[in-house]
Amino acid sequence: MTDLLDAARDLDAADPLRAHLDAFADAPGVIAYLDGNSLGRPLRDTAEKVAAFIRHDWGTRLIRSWDEQWMALPMELGDRIGAVTLGAASGQTIVADSTSVLIYKLMRAAVGAAQGRTEIVIEAGNFPTDRFMAEGVAAETGMSVVWLEPDPVHGVTVADVEAAVSDRTALVSLSHVDYRSGALADMPAITDAAHEAGALMMWDLCHSVGVIPMQLDAWGVDMAVGCTYKYLNGGPGSPAFAYLRREHQGLLRQPIQGWWSAADIFAMGPSYEPAGDIRQLLSGTPPVMSMLAMQGMLDLIEQATIEGVRAKSLSLTDLAVRAYDEALAPLGVRLLSPRDAGARGGHVTIGHPDFREVTQSLWSEGIIPDFRFPDGIRLGLSPLSTSHVETVTGVLAVRDAIARRS
Repeated sequence: MTDLLDAARDLDAADPLRAHLDAFADAPGVIAYLDGNSLGRPLRDTAEKVAAFIRHDWGTRLIRSWDEQWMALPMELGDRIGAVTLGAASGQTIVADSTSVLIYKLMRAAVGAAQGRTEIVIEAGNFPTDRFMAEGVAAETGMSVVWLEPDPVHGVTVADVEAAVSDRTALVSLSHVDYRSGALADMPAITDAAHEAGALMMWDLCHSVGVIPMQLDAWGVDMAVGCTYKYLNGGPGSPAFAYLRREHQGLLRQPIQGWWSAADIFAMGPSYEPAGDIRQLLSGTPPVMSMLAMQGMLDLIEQATIEGVRAKSLSLTDLAVRAYDEALAPLGVRLLSPRDAGARGGHVTIGHPDFREVTQSLWSEGIIPDFRFPDGIRLGLSPLSTSHVETVTGVLAVRDAIARRS
């Protein structure tokens, strides 16, 4: 497989973003990190930034930092995510709670405003949180869930949605990139299909933000939620963000009425009056320290441009598919992602009955892919921190681990 490694070296040499590889912290003993779609690597300067925060912003300024910078941080960081990665104008994105909590807030707000509509449309194979929240919200509100069952490799299509929506549909909730296969949904066309039926459209961006260019404003998206610890490298448990289109602000009402979303946060009044802007999606005190790490990654994405990041992602995943064809297909490994690069997100999924044991073996050798039940390995190729050589090295390690078991 010398040709594969030679091709990878050539691609790395020509990579316009190769300098960004040095921005990430070393992981001793790790030869190939192929799980950036689950947890992004920390930047090299993250530890010092956190230490400086403790020394100064918290340690010296103490509570004064709330007035000086922290009160506005959820909105300012949301605007930054919106501008750099989402195609969203200011005042529509906010960093707040976990992905699960924000999905619940927006789902509940959407169906609460849906007069006379009784159904939530969601994919049967969507990420568990999305499905569980849809079931919970439906149970709370007396609605029913309509389950889409698309092709497991190619994901939800416009035709799937058009066949499911009707004048009973309150909300369509889908993932932009399928967490299993990496299939990329046609966001503008599916959003249009939901709107044609009079429904609101919500997107889960967890596997696309920071790696796929999008235009939420131009495409008419009503609401979206995404995590920040994958391609935004915010660290384990870093808070999620929510996008709520400006025309819905002040009209939709989220259910967790905490003091941070009150119209006058310090009035301490006897009753709740929600803010009329994006701050209405907050509840409790924001996790300020957990918002630190992602800021450096947003700087890198802004320098590279989201279009540049996507171009690198396409190059990496195309090479992974080529390496699969040459090294893994002859061993009976299945390709579980679309071959068409334009229909694929930032990861490539492959399948084999031995992959649970293979993954354990690879981890012990410093090759870190991601196992997904029942028999899939995801090759999560975060463009700014992953090289082409690293990608091929990982695929060849999978080949060798299968061969050893045989």
